Amino acid sequence: MGNLLAFLFRYRGALVFALLEVVSLILLVRNSSYQRAAFFNSSNAYVGRVLEVRTQIYDYFRLVDVNQALVAENAQLRRQLYRSDQAGRMPDSLRATGDSTGTRLGPDTVLLGMQPLLTRAADYPLIPARIVNQTLRRVDNYLTLNAGTAQGVRPGMGVLSAAGVVGRVRQVSEHYATVTSVLHSKTNISAKLRRDGTFGTIKWLGEDPTHVILDYIPRQNKLLRGDTVVTSGYNQVFPEGVMIGTVDYFAKEQDKNFSTVRVKLAVDFSKLTYVYVVGPQPRAAERDTLEARSGLRAAGEEGGEQP
Repeated sequence: MGNLLAFLFRYRGALVFALLEVVSLILLVRNSSYQRAAFFNSSNAYVGRVLEVRTQIYDYFRLVDVNQALVAENAQLRRQLYRSDQAGRMPDSLRATGDSTGTRLGPDTVLLGMQPLLTRAADYPLIPARIVNQTLRRVDNYLTLNAGTAQGVRPGMGVLSAAGVVGRVRQVSEHYATVTSVLHSKTNISAKLRRDGTFGTIKWLGEDPTHVILDYIPRQNKLLRGDTVVTSGYNQVFPEGVMIGTVDYFAKEQDKNFSTVRVKLAVDFSKLTYVYVVGPQPRAAERDTLEARSGLRAAGEEGGEQP
């Protein structure tokens, strides 16, 4: 207490001057409309700047929550696009960008990841998820998602990103799921050329993570560089017409019945962060029985899809 009194006594002149300055400013602002307006405008500007900086700092530390909320909202909006009725459907045609033929799409299509999907894809619910771990340099690559059975994820479901096909769910726990990536030696995806409907199978040879091979394209078929490759819809894992990639090289081998076709993947796995898990269509009992007897179902579910 003695030190405080000594401090006040020592600096009594400066403290009295400061107090009088504050009183003078208060009297000036209260008795002058111009000075009052100038004061409050200036104070609002400084306070607003401080609040803006505080908001920027706060927003920076909550970016993860904001992104997760946006992903969930996007999934909800896309579910609204998958309506069984055609009421309110937008234009009568949409251009399929990236297709070498510039095909026009009718009113029975919607866009997912900038690619057209038939409206019957309404049977594929979307579950948003974030990739928390993945491998790229192995022969058999996997991804780990932060969504599991608690969110409705089940083994065998397909995984898509905004750009296209990512892979297929392999194992699931309550809050996590592992996914067999497209970059997996045993992943086979039934695909087709959107331009002419030729069917083939997408395989990865374990080398370049940006390219895959499209097998079983007859050598007599005409191919064009830039042709769009999409899912065929033969298997129930992925909706028909989802983007896989574009043809950037092909060669006709003299001693083979099929062309060698290299496809550049639409998905950049090195930058992949958010994905959607898609629920498969319910299989009809008749199809289940027929494919089980013929062995097609077992082959198609072993490591991916078969054409």
